[in-house]
Amino acid sequence: MSNAALSARAPRKRPRLAEAVVEDLVNAIVTEIHPVGSALPPENVLCDIYGVSRTVVREATTALTEKGLVISQQGRGTIIEDQAHWNLLDPMVLGALFQREDGLAYLDNLSEIRASLEASMAAKAARNLTSEHAEALTRQMEKLAGLIETPAGYVHEDVNFHDIIMSMSGDRLSKAIIDGIQGKALKTFSYSGRLNVDHVRATHEAHTRIYDAIMGRDADAAGRAMREHIESSWRKRRPESAKRTGG
Repeated sequence: MSNAALSARAPRKRPRLAEAVVEDLVNAIVTEIHPVGSALPPENVLCDIYGVSRTVVREATTALTEKGLVISQQGRGTIIEDQAHWNLLDPMVLGALFQREDGLAYLDNLSEIRASLEASMAAKAARNLTSEHAEALTRQMEKLAGLIETPAGYVHEDVNFHDIIMSMSGDRLSKAIIDGIQGKALKTFSYSGRLNVDHVRATHEAHTRIYDAIMGRDADAAGRAMREHIESSWRKRRPESAKRTGG
């Protein structure tokens, strides 16, 4: 592939300073500090607020436009778009959504999406099982079993357990969707919660049911076990209301 073609395919990387301004403005827009239909402060005011040049502010405004958050209107300035235009799968937008007062509704929706997609992928993993897959999944289960008394370590390897099954499924599009939306959620305390050993034991039992179904090539049982695991785990972790956190 030519250098020109590679350049065309690679996502454009903005200067770090512009990225910082973009992230702050995304949070302000999505959490409605700047409500829909209002205008962002003028360019010169944004320069003063962030202590940056007009070039940086223009870079930031371009990024906001690409995310569907704003539109430039002659005579009115940079206007906040209706949420119907927002790119909800953009990691920065998604992360800000989880911090909103109604962020719990988005976390509920994420859990529903995960349950549906990962149940399907678990079923496909059971159908696609090879000796190499079986070895990888068995090694991961052994690793998890050794971490039951260490919740923080278990959580990290839990993510890898799901990742192995998604990779086994061969469903790259569904995996990309899950990877994209869950990364930001995992940094949100309202989603990840604080796990204790009892919760980890219950989680490991659920993982074992999924593992046994996949190893037995029982696609229906694998899908059902995965759905039950994700739904049950979220019910246990789900807070009464979303709490604003960093990340």
